Amino acid sequence: MHSRKKVLHLFEGFGIELEYMIVDKSSLRVLPIADKLIYDEVGAYVSDVEFGSIAWSNELVQHVIELKTQFPANSLVGLCEQFQEHVQKINHMLAKYNAMLLPTGAHPLMNPFTETVLWQHEYSSVYEAYNRIFDCRGHGWSNLQSTHINLPFANDEEFAKLHAAIRLLLPLIPALSASSPIMEGKLTGLQDTRIEVYRHNQQKIPSIAGKIIPEPVYSRQQYEELILNPIYADVAPYDEEGVLREEFVNSRGAIARFTRNAIEIRLIDIQECPLADLAIAQAITGVLQALVASRWQPVELIKDYDTQLLADLLLQIIHTGQETLIQDQQLLACFGLETAKPCTAGELWKYVVAETGALDKQPELLAALQIILTQGNLAKRIADSLGEAPTQEAIQHVYQKLATCLNLGQLYNLNAYAKNFTHL
Repeated sequence: MHSRKKVLHLFEGFGIELEYMIVDKSSLRVLPIADKLIYDEVGAYVSDVEFGSIAWSNELVQHVIELKTQFPANSLVGLCEQFQEHVQKINHMLAKYNAMLLPTGAHPLMNPFTETVLWQHEYSSVYEAYNRIFDCRGHGWSNLQSTHINLPFANDEEFAKLHAAIRLLLPLIPALSASSPIMEGKLTGLQDTRIEVYRHNQQKIPSIAGKIIPEPVYSRQQYEELILNPIYADVAPYDEEGVLREEFVNSRGAIARFTRNAIEIRLIDIQECPLADLAIAQAITGVLQALVASRWQPVELIKDYDTQLLADLLLQIIHTGQETLIQDQQLLACFGLETAKPCTAGELWKYVVAETGALDKQPELLAALQIILTQGNLAKRIADSLGEAPTQEAIQHVYQKLATCLNLGQLYNLNAYAKNFTHL
């Protein structure tokens, strides 16, 4: 989300970023042609292509393209249609290469150690630095696609409220958004394999990602002293030119971007179409608004919620998604559930979505979220379609359907497809 001169207050602007794989239409093999796509549009190998309110940009690897809001949008309403228009435009352009965009948080068949091609053009020095330090030929680098939500704050007081709310909600997000149950042709046993590989991809320098859940820090000075400066110090011996001494090197599930006065939520797997992405984004921002406004508990009471407890819950949810049983009464009370009984992550989401009414005036988004909350997140729907030991042919069949969902702007609805393709 690019900055503007005007300072935006809480929830006065929204930045959305959507990452997609470029694959061969027939085999689903990843195709490193993002640079060709950009060149075909503007006649140059550049990092960003601007179309007014929406832009395209490159990522670390050549088989991924990102669609993003060029400037903070005043509302999430209408963004779905804009992103969908660009998905179809790109698919039309890719047709001459027998290529298309593929959704989900991870490619189900890719071998990143043999198929990774890093971006070679503008901004490549950053990617080269990452590759030199960490070797980016791994799933946690070259095979993960996400949705980012950027939310503004105007000052330390607003940052503190927003950061506290985001910390509390982060571990619950994959219950809605997990879409990566398969890697290298096998069900991993996780619903959000992308987060699992992401949280390990920089173990060489542990301070970069921390526990994924950010520490309870609530001012710019405190954030720089306790999070950013230790990261810069730890990275410095590997980065003599200081290429990575920037806020983006912080790899927690949500990071402060003080240069933009925004917090960027990075924990969301990309979905099967923008309709699903925006439904999840609207649900998340609706709950964050309620938390910031102290709807259920004073925001001051949630600021010091234990980081390790939140990190432990995140690990549970990336395994079992909406079925994860939440027994922490203190956490449930933060969302207005004053009960001695535990509830599942899915039940909690149904409750808070109904309580906030975040999607009540957007029937298409509400219908999309209802599919996610009744049939399960995309990872569960994919796994339910495939059975316990899917063949490569069955996996390809399901992911071809997901590519169709992306192009048509439709959710992967189990009521509309056969539940098992293992006979193929």
